[in-house]
Amino acid sequence: MIHDLLKDIRYGARMLRKNPALTFVAVLSLSLGIGAVSTIFSFINGTMLRPLPYRDSERLVILDETALKRGVTSMSVSFPNFLDWRAQNKCFEDIGCYTTRGLAIGAGPSYSHPGAGPVNAEPEVLQGAFVSEGTFEVLGVAPILGRTFTAEEDQPDHDLVVILSYGLWQRRFGGDPNVLGQTVLMNNRPRVVIGVMPKGFQFPELAEAWGPLALTPKQFTRTDHGLDSIARLKRGVTLEQAQAEMISLAASIEQQNPVTNEGLSVNVIDLRASLVGDYKKALLILLGVVGFVLLIACVNVANLLLARATSRQKEIAIRAALGANRKRIFRQLLTESLLLGVMSGALGFLLALWGMDLVLAAIPIDIPFWMKFDLDWRVVGFTAACSLLTGFVFGTVPAIQSSNPDLNETLKEGGRSAATSGRQRVRSALVIGEIALSLVLLVGAGLMMRSFISLQHVNSGFKSEGVLTLSIGLPGAKYKTPEQRLTFFQQLLERVRAIPGVQSAATNSGLPLSGGAWGRSLTVEGFPVLSVGEAPMINHCVISPDYFKTMGIPILKGRDFNERDRAPERGSEVAVRGEVQPGASTGVTIIDERLAREYWPDQDPIGKRVRFGPPEDNEPWHTIVGVVGEVRHERLDAATRKSVYLPHAQVPIGGTRLAIRTEGRPESIIGAVRNQVRELDSDLPLTRVMPMTDLVARSVWKERLYTALFGVFAAVALILATVGIYGVMSYVVTQRTREIGLRMALGAQRTDVLKMVVGHGALVTAAGICVGVVAAVGLTRLMSSLLFNITATDPMTFFAVSIVLAGVALAACFVPARRAAKVDPMVALRYE
Repeated sequence: MIHDLLKDIRYGARMLRKNPALTFVAVLSLSLGIGAVSTIFSFINGTMLRPLPYRDSERLVILDETALKRGVTSMSVSFPNFLDWRAQNKCFEDIGCYTTRGLAIGAGPSYSHPGAGPVNAEPEVLQGAFVSEGTFEVLGVAPILGRTFTAEEDQPDHDLVVILSYGLWQRRFGGDPNVLGQTVLMNNRPRVVIGVMPKGFQFPELAEAWGPLALTPKQFTRTDHGLDSIARLKRGVTLEQAQAEMISLAASIEQQNPVTNEGLSVNVIDLRASLVGDYKKALLILLGVVGFVLLIACVNVANLLLARATSRQKEIAIRAALGANRKRIFRQLLTESLLLGVMSGALGFLLALWGMDLVLAAIPIDIPFWMKFDLDWRVVGFTAACSLLTGFVFGTVPAIQSSNPDLNETLKEGGRSAATSGRQRVRSALVIGEIALSLVLLVGAGLMMRSFISLQHVNSGFKSEGVLTLSIGLPGAKYKTPEQRLTFFQQLLERVRAIPGVQSAATNSGLPLSGGAWGRSLTVEGFPVLSVGEAPMINHCVISPDYFKTMGIPILKGRDFNERDRAPERGSEVAVRGEVQPGASTGVTIIDERLAREYWPDQDPIGKRVRFGPPEDNEPWHTIVGVVGEVRHERLDAATRKSVYLPHAQVPIGGTRLAIRTEGRPESIIGAVRNQVRELDSDLPLTRVMPMTDLVARSVWKERLYTALFGVFAAVALILATVGIYGVMSYVVTQRTREIGLRMALGAQRTDVLKMVVGHGALVTAAGICVGVVAAVGLTRLMSSLLFNITATDPMTFFAVSIVLAGVALAACFVPARRAAKVDPMVALRYE
């Protein structure tokens, strides 16, 4: 058996060498398909199949809270609720709590060890995380040096310790093994290094240093939702069981705290599902897309082998006459196909390496640490299996067709195979399938392109051109009072506005499309006071004067903030529409037009009053002084929560973004801005420095990448389909050369021959388009979640794609048709 197989392989290799053109075309077509499939599979492997870098990661879950009465399906966690969960649950081994925050290391020596200075002495802002005691134990990862936090260190005033990531330890401290016990200055606070985590460890994403959370319920009340939580399931406890218990526990906490916890519940989410998010569906759809491309390539190669089988009829008939049975011939032909598949797989694997690098280069964000996109044994095994399966798929039909020749007819001198017409029907059927698959891919690409174009034309509410953005964080240990923070930013804005080419500049707590606005509940004067569980949530943005001018956001009514808009004082009086109104309100606010339409559709909202936060907190009232246009704060493809704006002077936060509108290219003033910051404070680094146009582009990078991939794969499919149609029509012309010559000898004109050949191609094309439209109507519904402002069955897209595909197919038919029309009748009648 093994001996026969080796003989088949050697013979198949000789046959492939004798037909280099066919081998080249077949291998190239298949390798494109296999390479594309392997590329997408490597991304699926890196996101969904590889184990996460934590011990028993399948038992890790994310906990978040919900407030369904307010339409909030997922929000961050309250610290007192977390404490109750940890104390009262029975389904988790332990629960951790954490938040992320920037950690600034200033210029100069970073720590006090006298023997080894820092490798990088420039100011730097790290992504830091502050975690509750036991969080590293929940993850199941221990430091390679030192230890984790103790319960005592997770208390206020005892938290001046830090754990370093491996990368930070190497980059900033030269991998000094004596770093433990040394003092590091972060955010102008001395922290003692107590540990170094293993290489590659990060939690949450991009974190490079960890400090204790060190909170108390008084500091972070039940109405403050700004933390994240992770837990480890006990062995034998399912996700469903944990979800049921936590819902019951949340209801119990609500009964004990009806004011703060009304309507609150808990979500228990598998960690991988939380990390993968919407990547999963998009990747599976793309895998289906490249699977279609591979099927089209298989159809093309099957057609090539069917055409080649015509020239091998006598060879196969002679082998059969000498005693080879049908099974033996079938095995030989299938072995040749499998050899083609293996060769294509090897080339496809190389193309996958290149394709993966190309796709990664197109992703403008840092890849999360848990995603590993190298070609490991899973990808190698998948590619090998794909190669063998592909060889079997495209080789089976030609092998079946050719393994049972008509000996009498084939061995006649000049005889023509009786199987020709049957083989032609098979080839036509394959091309119909090829056209149908191509139409499905082209429709998908067309829908993605129209969706992306629609997304690009969304009114974002601001003008991004000519705006430079950057972030600055003031360390609380150095800028302790609100007055110090406010003074710094006022001085910085004055300096930046004086830079040549700067038109305006402003600070903001979160730029549009950056997700920087935070949610707070809203109470409107004159409307019913709702409980915490029912009060609407709004976006809360802190800005300086000139922010709307800088960002190109229209002021529809009222005015902008000015320097007289200071912090509100309780028990003061304020003039509203010229009349002195008693009460706690000297604060002002600006609202967006959606909020104005909801509460005052037929009135002028200027002078109305609102307050923020839980009603029982009795926060000061804020007078509405302006109405601005709606801005997309989180994403372009979805309306965000209604928004309010507060003056920076009222909420002098230490971490903020700068927006600077310039006359020329925004990048040209980066050096000047950095110099102005250094003159004010040489230890403050600038982070996230980029033009606003780049930030907008980054907000839609996934949509752009999906659209580009769909377009590339659809273009490959169209090319393969065109080649397939051309090959079939060329084969038809070759097979019917004698018939065409006879027709022309009997008086048929060249136009008649053109009509006959093109008509056959048109019939095959029309059948393929009809099948493809039916398939596309069903399959494109799977990608509806990837589309924006367009339906998955958009008639315009289906019509345009059908016309384009029909035009390309008929053009492919026209070349063989012209060749047929030029046939010399005398030569044709002597054919064979």
